[in-house]
Amino acid sequence: MLRATVSLAEDRDEEQEDEGEEEMRDGGVPFYVNRGGFPVDEETWERMWRHVARIHPNAEVLAKEIRSATDLPKIPIPSVPSFQLTTTVPQRLEAIQKYIRELQYNHTGTQFFEIKKSRPLTALMDIAKEMTREALPIKCLEAVILGIYLTNNMPGVERFPLSFKSQYSGNHFYHIVLGVYSGGRFGALGMSRREDLMFKPMEFRTLTDLVQEFEGAYRGYWHTLRKVKIGQYVSHDPHSVEQIEWKHSIIEVDKLSKEELRKELERHTRDMRLKIGKQAPPSPTKDRRNSMGSPIRGPGSPNRRISRVEKRCPRMETNNV
Repeated sequence: MLRATVSLAEDRDEEQEDEGEEEMRDGGVPFYVNRGGFPVDEETWERMWRHVARIHPNAEVLAKEIRSATDLPKIPIPSVPSFQLTTTVPQRLEAIQKYIRELQYNHTGTQFFEIKKSRPLTALMDIAKEMTREALPIKCLEAVILGIYLTNNMPGVERFPLSFKSQYSGNHFYHIVLGVYSGGRFGALGMSRREDLMFKPMEFRTLTDLVQEFEGAYRGYWHTLRKVKIGQYVSHDPHSVEQIEWKHSIIEVDKLSKEELRKELERHTRDMRLKIGKQAPPSPTKDRRNSMGSPIRGPGSPNRRISRVEKRCPRMETNNV
């Protein structure tokens, strides 16, 4: 009976992962998602502050100070990186990671951009554009979408989702980065509270080396890496209607020897290479793209950017991965 209960819980956990619901738990702690787009509606705004009041040790005083202030300093808006033709791929990726980091990690307990993994790539790229306009703090899944958007004009760089499930003190933790491959080397872009769980320079000769680098980082935080999910290469066409393949391979790391893990990752690398050169589904026509519109901006929303000064969220530090 106990085994059946555990099995049901694991199955439910897998279903949540399949639908992207792992990003609804931050280190095992539930958080909200802004599903109303921008400008942020009043209900979402007040709910965020109530959540802050529950999780911050000095929330009442903090909230009062911030919400009643009339002279809050203006927060600088990071500039989207642009490149010269002579800028190398590693330099471009480092600049993109610097931009992602400058947006800062979102500690508010409310994810500002709703990411549904089942959406077509063109819709997710609309959300990425919204991220650059709003310049708000983001979480790891948002960083993956933004990384895809910012590397679309780099045809020599292949991108793929790389997600992790780790365990610490009986709790499961979920994280995702954007794996990158170019010139025979692997690396990663992303966002995390932990410096060594996001960006990885283009210096890893194999996918195995890259995964083992992340596994070592997890060990440094006393986490056991349980599972790795690796997606296929993502199309460079921002108007593609295909979906991102988030989990072409699912590898239970803790059940494999190092040699078995290496063989599984080599097999996935071969599978990814086969996709290069395959004909992608045709992009929608201009009329169809116009009819699709932005998936997160309602028809009644004004076409302007809400500045951080108008609606600013407190920054909070936590100890989760």
